Amino acid sequence: MSEFFGKKVLVLGLARSGMAAVKLLHKLGAVITVSESKALADIKELPELQKMGVRVVNQNEEIFEEDFYLAVKNPGINGKLWFVKRLRERGISVITEIELAFMVSAPQHFIAITGSNGKTTTSTLVYEIIKKQYPEKTLLCGNIGIALCEMVLEYDLINNEGYYIVLEISNFQLVDIVNFRPEISVIINLAADHLDFMGTEDAYYRSKLRVYENMKDNDTFLYNLDDALIKEYTDEVEICCKKLTYSLFDKNADLFADSEFVYLEGERLFPVSDIKVVGRHNVQNVLVGVGAALKCGVTKENIRAAVSSFNGVEHRIEFVREKDGVRFYNDSKGTNVDATVTALKAFSAPVILLAGGHEKGLDLSPLKSLLVGVKRLIAYGECGERIHTELTQGEGILVNSLPEALEEAVKIAEAGDVVLLSPTTSSYDQYTCFEERGEHFKSLVNSL
Repeated sequence: MSEFFGKKVLVLGLARSGMAAVKLLHKLGAVITVSESKALADIKELPELQKMGVRVVNQNEEIFEEDFYLAVKNPGINGKLWFVKRLRERGISVITEIELAFMVSAPQHFIAITGSNGKTTTSTLVYEIIKKQYPEKTLLCGNIGIALCEMVLEYDLINNEGYYIVLEISNFQLVDIVNFRPEISVIINLAADHLDFMGTEDAYYRSKLRVYENMKDNDTFLYNLDDALIKEYTDEVEICCKKLTYSLFDKNADLFADSEFVYLEGERLFPVSDIKVVGRHNVQNVLVGVGAALKCGVTKENIRAAVSSFNGVEHRIEFVREKDGVRFYNDSKGTNVDATVTALKAFSAPVILLAGGHEKGLDLSPLKSLLVGVKRLIAYGECGERIHTELTQGEGILVNSLPEALEEAVKIAEAGDVVLLSPTTSSYDQYTCFEERGEHFKSLVNSL
C-alpha cells in the first residue's frame, strides 16, 4: 500500500511530464485532479484521463482552495503564478514529477546532469558509456524528453533497484526539488538563460546549484575548473560531497585534456582523436562522461570504446548534409547566447549564421567578438530585428521566418562555407519546441 493511496493529489498542467505523473499517481492509488489552462475540447488526453477516473478542471480560483496532499507541477509552469503561490501559502507542497518519481523509487544510482548548454549531448554520452558496462540496467530520461515517472512505470522502479539513471535536469525541474539526491552530479557550465522565467541571472544560477544540495559525503560532484561562474557560485554555496575536477587548461585537474590526449590523474586514457563530435566544448563534455563512468565502475576499455563510437545528438551542432561544397548544421538546441558562442567556436570555416526566435531579452554582446568569423548573419523571427540591429548595425539580412533565412543563406553560400542554424533563443514564436524547429530546418535543407 503506497503513501499516496486514497490521497487527493493535484496535477498542474499536462504535457508529457504531467501525463507521466498522472499515470504513476494512478498506479499508486491516488485520487487525482488535473488543472489545465486548455479548454476540455483541446485536451487530447481527455478520454484516457476519464478512463482512469481523473477529474479534469480549469484554473478557476476555487480549485486552489481545495485540500490536497500535494501538487505536482509541470516544470514549464512558473512558480510565481498566483495559483502556485496560493497552494504554497496554504501549506500544500508543490513538486515536479522528478521529485515524485524519486519519492516512490527503490534505491537507484541517479546521475544528474545540468548546466546552461550541452546537457543533452553530455547526458546522452554518459548514458552510452555507462550502458556499455551495464546494458540492461542503464536508463536515460528527464529534460531530454522522457519523464522519469515514465521510467518508473516501464521498469517498475518502485520494486526494482540498482539502475543507473542518467537524468538531464533543467533549472525548471530543480527549483521544486525537496529530497532529490543524485549519487553523481555536474553543472556543465553557467551562462545567462531563462530570464523570462527566473527574473534574474542570480536566481537562475542559484537554481542550478540545487542539483547538489542534498548530496552526501560519498556522493560525487564533477567540478568544471574552467567555468568562472561555477567557481563563484560554488564558493558561496558549499559542496558537501566529494569533488572530481576536470579541465581543458589545468593540468592538475583529476581529468584533463590537451590537444592530443585525455588524462586521468596524469595517466593517458585515450587520444583526443578518438572523439568524433566537433569542438573543444565536446572534449570537455567527454571529460564529464569519463568522470561519471569511472565513478559508476565502468572500465577504461568500455569508456574508450563508447567515446570513440559516439557521434553526437540531434539538434546540437548536428551535421545535416553537404551540397555544392557547403555544409549545413542544425543547432536548434542553441536556445541561448552562450550556446551559439560555443557553436561558432567549433568552426574554422566561414559561417553564415541563422539566428532568431522568441524574444527572451538575453544580452547579445558575447557574440560580437565572434562575428569576425561570420560571413553573414541572417536574423529572423520575433527577436530578429534586435539581433539585426545590435549585432550587425543593420548590415546583415533581416527576414520573417526560418525558411526565408535559409533561402537567403543559399543565395550567398559558396563552397567551403558553413550554414549554421544556431538561434540564440527559444522557438516559441513560430514553433512549439526546438525539436520541431530543427526538424523543419533539416527538411528544408534536405529538399534543396
